[in-house]
Amino acid sequence: MSSLVHVAETLKKTQLFGSLSEPELEYLRSRVVVRHFAPADTIFVDGDPCTGLYIVEVGHVRIFKSSAGGREHVLSIDGPGSSVAELPVFDGGTYPASAAALDAVTLLFLSKEDFQGLCLAHPQVALRVLRMVGGRLRRLVGIIEELSFTTVRHRLAAFLLREAQKQQNTPDAATLLLPSSNQEMAAHLGTVRELVSRNLSRLQAEGLIRVDGRQVTILSKKGLRAAAEAES
Repeated sequence: MSSLVHVAETLKKTQLFGSLSEPELEYLRSRVVVRHFAPADTIFVDGDPCTGLYIVEVGHVRIFKSSAGGREHVLSIDGPGSSVAELPVFDGGTYPASAAALDAVTLLFLSKEDFQGLCLAHPQVALRVLRMVGGRLRRLVGIIEELSFTTVRHRLAAFLLREAQKQQNTPDAATLLLPSSNQEMAAHLGTVRELVSRNLSRLQAEGLIRVDGRQVTILSKKGLRAAAEAES
C-alpha cells in the first residue's frame, strides 16, 4: 500500500501539480484515494460517467477504444507521473475511451469536484491541463492521419523505428522486444494480428529485420525508414 510520503512525492513529480506549495500539496494529498489494480483489470470503460482524475503512481495504464466487433486500438500507454482522464473532468462528459492496467498498477484518484475546486483556486493548474489536452489532441490527429493515409506496412515500420529509439543501438541497427503478442501490436497499429504477422514476415524476407520470438533486430534502419516513409 502506498505511504503518505510516496503519495506526496508522486504528486510533486506530476506535470499538473509539481509547482504547488507544500501546504497545497498536503491539501491535495489529503483528498486523493489510493487504488490498486492487477494486470488487465479494467479501470473505467468508454461511456461511463466520469467521477474523477487519476494519477499513475506505479505501473502503466493502457488507454484504448473498442469496436462493436471487439477490435481495439491503443491510444496511449501512460506511466508513473502521468494523469488520466483530464478532459471529461473538465467538460462534464463521460469517459471518451477505456482504460485498463497493463501491469500491476497503483493510481491516485482525485474526485471531479475536488479537482475542479483546485483549478479554480490555482489557475496555473487549469492552464497545464489545457496544454496536456492540446498535446493529446495533436497525438490523436496523428493517429487519424496514420490510419487514413498509411498502410499496415508503413505503420509497422514506423512503430519498430520508434521502439528502437528507446533501446541501446548503433546508427544503422538495433534490437528491441515486441509487445507480448501480435494481438497487442495490432491494437497499437489499428489492424488485425494476421496482418501484423504477414508484414513482419515480409520485412524479414526483405532483409530489413530479423525476428526471433519477441525479439526483433533491425538490420537496416535506413531501409526500414524508407518503408515507413514510402507513398502508400
